[in-house]
Amino acid sequence: MQLQFTIHIWKKGDWFLAKCPELDFISQGTTRDEAEKNLMEVMQIQFEEMSLMGTLDDYLKECGYDFDKDTGTATPQAKMIGSESFEMQVV
Repeated sequence: MQLQFTIHIWKKGDWFLAKCPELDFISQGTTRDEAEKNLMEVMQIQFEEMSLMGTLDDYLKECGYDFDKDTGTATPQAKMIGSESFEMQVV
């Protein structure tokens, strides 16, 4: 199955955090690449386990994915189109 998703990377102190918002997975590492690699590994392990248990399709549907059986592609129904940082005064 071909799966489309987004990875967001943050730096928090000495750590890098990698998150896949569509699938609600998160991981960390001491470098950006390590955080991303760890996230991909966590996702692969989880997908293998869900597949063995027969729950992967239900999980992807719950996360808002459409599955095209003809192409074997799972696509999120909603896609991020941008990200910005803002500031505001809170009273």
